[in-house]
Amino acid sequence: MLKILQIILSIIVTSLAGYGLVTENFKFQPYMILFLSFTMLVIGLREFQKGQKSYGWLSIVVSIFILFVSIESFFLK
Repeated sequence: MLKILQIILSIIVTSLAGYGLVTENFKFQPYMILFLSFTMLVIGLREFQKGQKSYGWLSIVVSIFILFVSIESFFLK
């Protein structure tokens, strides 16, 4: 279940990043960062399931940081 969710979120992030690079229109960048945060959270949860707690915690901390940056970018917009 988490693997499928990770793949879907990764495709969304890649699509939004590609759209911004091709069109040079960066209005969807905060959404891309938000989905990247969710992707990192799912990666952290998968690492916990595998038993690798250090990588799990690292991914969750990075996810929280990216979420904070995303929320900040929504307010500064």
